[in-house]
This record gives sequence, structure tokens and C-alpha cells, in this order.
Amino acid sequence: MESQRERFGSRLGFILISAGCAIGLGNVWRFPYITGQYGGAAFVLIYILFLVMFSLPLLVMEFSVGRASRKGIARSFDVLEPAGTRWHAFKWIGLAGNYLLMMFYTVVAGWMLSYVRRSAAGTFEGLDAAGVGAVFNQLLASPLEQVFWLAVVVGIGLAVTGAGLQRGVERVTKIMMGALFVVLLMLCVRAVTLPGAEAGLEFYLVPDFGKLFAGDGLGAQLSTFSEAVYAAMAQAFFTLSIGIGSMSIFGSYIGKDRSLFGEALRIGGLDTAVALVAGLIIFPACFAFGVTPDSGPGLVFVTLPGVFNQMWGGQLWGTLFFLFMSFAALSSVIAVFENIMGFSIDQWGFSRRRAVIVNGIALFVLSVPCILGFNLWSGFEVSGIGNVQSLEDFLLSNNILLVGALVFLLFCVSKRGWGWESFIAEADTGEGARFPRAAYAYMKFVVPALIVVVFVAGWIPVLATWMG
Repeated sequence: MESQRERFGSRLGFILISAGCAIGLGNVWRFPYITGQYGGAAFVLIYILFLVMFSLPLLVMEFSVGRASRKGIARSFDVLEPAGTRWHAFKWIGLAGNYLLMMFYTVVAGWMLSYVRRSAAGTFEGLDAAGVGAVFNQLLASPLEQVFWLAVVVGIGLAVTGAGLQRGVERVTKIMMGALFVVLLMLCVRAVTLPGAEAGLEFYLVPDFGKLFAGDGLGAQLSTFSEAVYAAMAQAFFTLSIGIGSMSIFGSYIGKDRSLFGEALRIGGLDTAVALVAGLIIFPACFAFGVTPDSGPGLVFVTLPGVFNQMWGGQLWGTLFFLFMSFAALSSVIAVFENIMGFSIDQWGFSRRRAVIVNGIALFVLSVPCILGFNLWSGFEVSGIGNVQSLEDFLLSNNILLVGALVFLLFCVSKRGWGWESFIAEADTGEGARFPRAAYAYMKFVVPALIVVVFVAGWIPVLATWMG
């Protein structure tokens, strides 16, 4: 079986595809707006601290489980778990997590593509924020248009994964990531050279820790600080797509010539660099045109098109921005699609063609409810959570990802699992940085506690709504 396992054609392919899975809307949509909400540079420092302390070690664990087993999440625990244990039962939760992610992520990726077309066609020219908001609301109100863009996104994902690992996923992702970096740098240069951009750069790059303690009175200040710390911890956790096996599948495709800790550092570095540079585009542009940086989720779809309107050549820069956003979204779609296809191949022995057909139909059909939640099913809402998309996101982000990360972690540190020594041996195989062996107690006690904190904090406002 080992000889039949598909492999990446190059180390660069592994790094770019893994980074592509991590680099998505969380970097270029969520990271900038929560950074704006929590005061800028001081929040960024806390985020990076949690990324190093929290997320990178978990990423190494996912990679290690995949490489040691030469399987994706469908069979990796079966191969490595001690006899009589049932770690492998998590595979079904992991598969559900991959599907849940794609059930709303493909829809949002479709919005990005629709904005590329609208920007290129000059739809946003002359519109203020209210006008842009009306265009966005028209998109949400049209199930047929959203289904069209959903079909485009799913079609791209299926075409790429159907072509195979090297000829499809690796080749296309290399091109897409290269284009993403080029467009990102072009936009960054344009943004930081705008008249008045200095205020945005100062907000984003010069830490003001006083902003983390905003409020009247000690209680309000501590509340603001705790919210910022939780937001930084959650963003650091979610940004690397850990917990549903979307990274372990890529570990199963690589050789043993490089240590996994070193590779995780490179992938985490690329992921963070894209998020940081996205901020270098958004904040200078916002400050240059007098737009507040704490506009929330509407920052990308409502606020920024109005900002580009005010730039010289705004139609071009707006089109390039949404093209960059689309590349980021599609790189994640392709990576998660590959994980889903790999599950079917490993678990049921599907051919790649059959895996593409069966999962393609299921992914398209199951993504439609998210679209309907904005129009025909707009009356559906779960108290404290929200509409269909919010419910899907909550089930994944606040539950499955966290449970999955905890499973991978405990599997790698527990004597009843794969075990610490087996994990270290796999992680350190090959040239490159070594995983700190002395971190055993930290990984066994501290990181699980942090995961539980994120889990509980995510449920508190929901339970408060239900009980109030």
C-alpha cells in the first residue's frame, strides 16, 4: 500500500498547498476586522503569541499522524491506535467537520467571485457604503445567482481534485498561491503609498496596549481585555484549519526527509504573513479615506468597495482585491475537497473519479441551505446563534474543530493513544527544527486547558441567551 500512496511532486508543493489550506477568509476577512475591533497592533502581538504557543504544536501533531500512518483521517487512527482502543471513531466527526466547513465556505467563496465580476464591470462606481450595502443585500436575496456562483466554486474544486494530487491539486495551487502573493504585494504597495496612509500604519504597527483596556472602571477594562485575549486565542486556533484532518491528509503525502516542526513553522509563517499584509492593505486604505477600521464583518463586502471607489484607478484595485480574496478562498476549498476525496478513497476504496462524482453532488446539494438561509428561509434562526450559515459556522468552529484538536492532541500525548515518544520520533524525522521534547507537560496539561477555555467561552453567550 505504501508504494501506491500518491505523493507531492516537490517539497514546495506540500508547503504551498498546506499554506493554501490555512490561508483563507480567516486571514483576509476575519483577521483584519477583529484586529480593527480590538485596537490594532497590541492585538496582533497577542495573536502571534497564541499562534506560537497554541496552534503550531497542534499543526505538527496533525502532520505527524498523517505521515506516520500514510493515511488521511479516514484510516490514520486505525493504523496507529493501540489494539482495543477506539480513537478511529473520531473519523466520522472529522468528515462531518469538513462537510460543514464547505457547506458555507463555498457560498462565501462564490460571493468573492461575484464581487470580482461586479468590480470589473464598474458596479460599485459612485456608490457610497449604503449603495454598496444594497448591492450586497441584492446578492443575498437572490438564491439563483448565489447557486450559480456556488456551482462555479464547486466545479473548480472538483475539476482540480479530479485531476489528481500532482497534476491537479499541486499544480493549480502553486499557480494560485503565486498569483495570490503577487496581487497581495501590488495592493500593499498601493495602499501604503496613499496620502494619509500613515495613520493606518501607526494604528496597525505601533502597539497601544491602552486600547486593550478600554472602558470606564476596572470591571469594564478587564472585560475588554478578556474579550481581546479570547478573540486572539480563537483566531490563532482557527487560522491553521486544525482539528478536522484537513492538514493530516497532506502529511500523508510527504516524505521523511524534513522534520515536521520545521515545515509547520514555514507554513505558519506564510499564513501569518498573508494575514499581516492583508492588514497593510486594509488599514492604510481605511484611514486614508476616513473609514473606521472596526466596521466588523461588513468591512470587506460593504466598506472596502466604497474605499476603492475613492482611489485613483479604484475599479482596477477593487477588482484585484477581490481576485486576491477569491484565490485565498479557492485555495482552501481545493485543499478541503482533497481531504474529502482522500477520505472516500482511504475509507471505502473509491477511485478518485467516483469520489469526485459522489462527493461533488453531496457538497453542492448540502451547500444550498446556507444560500436559502439568506432569502427563502430567512425566518429560520437559532436563538443566540443566528441563521443557517451562523449555525453551520458555530457547529464547526465552536465545537468540531475544538473537539478534533483535543483528540489529535490527546492521541499524541496519551499512553492509551499513539504516545509522546512515537509522536516525537515522527515529528523529528528528517532535517530541520526539532519539536521541543521538554514541552510534554505543557502539551499534556496546558494546551488542553486552553482548548477547553476556548470551547466554554464560545458557548457562554449562547447559553446566556437561551437562559435569559
